[in-house]
Amino acid sequence: MGCFFSKKSKRKSEKDDRTPTTTTVETTTGNAVPLGNNSDEAPKQYSWDKREKVDPKDYMLTKLKDMTVGRLPGKLNGQQFVIQECENCNIYVFDHAATITIDDCVNCRVFLGPVKGSVFFRDCKDIKCVVACQQFRTRDCKKMDVFLSCSTQPIIESSTGMKFGCFQYYYPELGFHFKDAGLSIFNNNWSNIHDFTPVSGENNWSLLPEASAVLDFIPAPDSESEFKSVRISADASRSIVPLTKGGRRRDSDESCLFVFFAGEYTTANARKMIDEATAKGFVLIQTKEVSMRPEDVKRVFQNSADDLVEWITKGPVIALELSGDGVVEACKKIANDVFSGTKVFVSDNKNTSSRDVDNFFNFADMQMGL
Repeated sequence: MGCFFSKKSKRKSEKDDRTPTTTTVETTTGNAVPLGNNSDEAPKQYSWDKREKVDPKDYMLTKLKDMTVGRLPGKLNGQQFVIQECENCNIYVFDHAATITIDDCVNCRVFLGPVKGSVFFRDCKDIKCVVACQQFRTRDCKKMDVFLSCSTQPIIESSTGMKFGCFQYYYPELGFHFKDAGLSIFNNNWSNIHDFTPVSGENNWSLLPEASAVLDFIPAPDSESEFKSVRISADASRSIVPLTKGGRRRDSDESCLFVFFAGEYTTANARKMIDEATAKGFVLIQTKEVSMRPEDVKRVFQNSADDLVEWITKGPVIALELSGDGVVEACKKIANDVFSGTKVFVSDNKNTSSRDVDNFFNFADMQMGL
């Protein structure tokens, strides 16, 4: 609102010599009405006035020793988090985060909920951890055992004694935390490690024994800690992320490609298929969830492409590679018996199934920049 002054107002040069007070408007009755300083009106509140004050200490753990510490679900809610200079601690982050850095920690057991961006360990030693993230990296680390879910290729740099296994974990909020972090449970490159600084004749990393149990490395929170109410399970059959064989040696040369196209129950159907196949003794090698274009369908599925093009417009596809003698015929039977009303692709025979697997997963890896 503009301010209007009567002819009785003094000249500007005279006004400039005065200390400003309350600006007034003279009404036709001669009463002065103050602007912006009415004691009867509440001061205006802006959005930044209403925000809760953030205490940096809520988003870091530093210089702790011989303690059980961390964050309960809902405490981080997608913020960045820092862990540094901790020794002989059990650390549990039961929430999703933007990024997490872990520096100068020694002899710690760590669980990290899903991280939308990167998890970066630097100058750490004797660490055992469970980690789910978009990017995983270590630098100048020694002796780490990592149960990992990573959407991209994990990178180690100037690090030795690194051992990796597939992520195996469950707590009730974990599925929602994966979704909030934008991570797919089917995109896990845990065994596809890139050593940025290899040493000739030496191997800085290896895979953990296949039978490794998570709780033997990272124990559940004890009953006296603040985390006792979190109902966790490290049973592979309950893990949010499917347990895959990854780069380990296979017992059979026969593989099968099984693909689910987008629908209301795609994730549930893929989990059910994994349960059906593994119950029959077959092994899940790898999984992927990716979007496809019509030209991708023709390149990947070739002779079956015409029937599948319309389905990729509905959303991403979920693909499974299953292995074992007789797996192709077994998968075809499961598709007919259990998923007869669901749009799927199954390798037609064991002579061409390896080509199906290579075509799809090579495409998926290129899509994801692997």
